[in-house]
This record gives sequence, C-alpha cells and structure tokens, in this order.
Amino acid sequence: STGAVKMQPRAEELKFVTKNDGYVHIHPSSVNYQTRHFESPYLVYHEKIKTSRVFIRDCSMVSVYPLVLLGGGQVHVQLLKGDFVISLDDGWIRFVAASHQVAELVKELRCELDQLLQDKIKNPSMDLCMCPRGSRIIGMIVKLVTTQ
Repeated sequence: STGAVKMQPRAEELKFVTKNDGYVHIHPSSVNYQTRHFESPYLVYHEKIKTSRVFIRDCSMVSVYPLVLLGGGQVHVQLLKGDFVISLDDGWIRFVAASHQVAELVKELRCELDQLLQDKIKNPSMDLCMCPRGSRIIGMIVKLVTTQ
C-alpha cells in the first residue's frame, strides 16, 4: 500500500514551551524521556537545567482542570472569537471552555478553593472534610478531576 503514516516524534524531538525560556526538552535522565505522547500538552516540572539546550527533569503531565484549579495566578474568563476562554498567568495559558456557564463555574470553583485554603491557613486545626463547605468543595473538585 502507499501513503504516509503519522509517526510519534522521537524522544529527542519532543519539545515544550515555557514562558521565560521558550523551547525546552525533557532531560535524557528523566523517567519521561522515552514517553512519545502525552494526553495533555501541559507538564509541570521541578528542575530546569541548561547545558547544550534547556532541559526539564522531574516532570509530570497535568490535565486541564487540575492546572486551572491548582495552578498559580488569577483565573480569567473572556470571549475570544466566539469561544469562552479560561486563562491563567496573564493569558500565557489558555483553555477553551465548553460554554460560558462551564467557564464561570470553573472560575468560581477556583475562587472557592482559594478561599477554603486561606481559611485552613488561618485555622490549621480545621478539618476540611468534616466542615460542610469544605467537603462540598473537595467533593466537587474530586468529581471534576476524575471524570474529565
């Protein structure tokens, strides 16, 4: 037969983009170095080093909702070209939401989680699973993350 078959990139060809460094590669000593496909295009990493090029180590793939709910910075929702976009880190990271309602609910859940964590910091003895508000927020996050 004839035709082209799309091949997954080789490990050394796979690259990601960071806000400050541009393209980065997974370090050959990383356990994810031989991974040729990630379900999500987003990785979190612990260490970044520069030798012949910029490498990341200790990285893990992260899905959209955990990134939105637990990532740094403020969450913003805006309408762009007919799509409702959830953005983080001053627009550096963007996701298209299924609807305006979904975008606003995710933003509100993030605000509730941030407030819950602030309450826990002020009162370390507070049991988040035993208080009704905390258990509802945590339950919703678990359901969202496990069913996405």
